[in-house]
Amino acid sequence: MSETSDGATVELTINGTAVCAEPHMTVVEAAWAGGVPRVTGVGCLEGVCGSCRILIKRGSDVGVALACETIVDQGIEVLFLPPPSTALHQYELAEFDDGWDSQARFHEIFPEASRCRHCHGCVRSCPRGIAVEEGVALATAGRFREAGEAFFECVMCELCDSACPEQIAPAHVGLFSRRITAHFHLRPPNLIHRLEELRQHPFSGPGEKESS
Repeated sequence: MSETSDGATVELTINGTAVCAEPHMTVVEAAWAGGVPRVTGVGCLEGVCGSCRILIKRGSDVGVALACETIVDQGIEVLFLPPPSTALHQYELAEFDDGWDSQARFHEIFPEASRCRHCHGCVRSCPRGIAVEEGVALATAGRFREAGEAFFECVMCELCDSACPEQIAPAHVGLFSRRITAHFHLRPPNLIHRLEELRQHPFSGPGEKESS
């Protein structure tokens, strides 16, 4: 096993289990090496990012992060967090016939979104540095394209949901914004053109005709 510069391996606690890790391991890798059972089904291995949410304590400092991008450090204590218990927001995009009532429907689906306290808890908890609070405000104002762009880097770890005292579920607000924007806007012209090319000549390359 590799050693740190002072000749010692990195010792930490994960879910109450003492783990001895190699330097430069991520917390997820250290958990695997230490036999911590909580991460055997970690979502990124199953095509779903953002499930390795952790509470991390360094001395007297406590914060949240994603275990897959957090490097182990001597003496830290880590706890893998369960999914947030916020209420599910049910909607079907097929029921949105036009964009005129999208904002009103948004407030029916996310009535708590307009109750933001501006406490910045969601912003501080986001491991991707997203302007979460601003994105929620944009969606509340019906500016879904801009809100979707604000949440572009979101991996749906939902740490912002856990940090919100109003249970706004900002990650799902961002997801709704991206979905509704795509639902009511045409595909880019170059994509439409290429799809038509593929429809007419399914085995040809861009701008090429199928050989006879």
